[in-house]
Amino acid sequence: MSKHLKFFVYAAALFAFLNPVEAVAQKTKKGKLVQRYASLRANDVNVRAGPGVRYHVKWKFIQRHAPVEVIAQYDTWRKIRDWEGGEGWVHRAMIATKRSLLLKGNGKTMRRRPSDSAPAVARLASNMIVLAKKCDMEWCLVSARGHAGWIRRKGLWGLYPKEQIR
Repeated sequence: MSKHLKFFVYAAALFAFLNPVEAVAQKTKKGKLVQRYASLRANDVNVRAGPGVRYHVKWKFIQRHAPVEVIAQYDTWRKIRDWEGGEGWVHRAMIATKRSLLLKGNGKTMRRRPSDSAPAVARLASNMIVLAKKCDMEWCLVSARGHAGWIRRKGLWGLYPKEQIR
């Protein structure tokens, strides 16, 4: 074996030994990545340093339906990333499949139809969380605080670039 190949084999083995949770967490039993967007099920969710109650709580989410990106899983634990790039582990019972989005940048106008000329339904503030019902490549049908309508997709966190929600 060449020196370079030996180095990479030893480095990979050392990484797996030093951080076995991360090495296992990236794939499910079938080898598929688990990366997806989801939302938080409760108003009080502990985000831990590792996958288990023995790990310390790094911070708490206090907003139900906050959007998160699931980036890994280990047993019943999911590693998540929030809109600010913070990462940690939560129990799968705290993750909901219901999709939510976070409005980044300036506020947005919710419209009756997916058109800039459609009548306004509501004005949504920056960093507001909305529930996503449907998204195409330009517009999303959302609900927030008793109102439902369409908002432009640009500036929303919680969607992959070409993802559509049906």
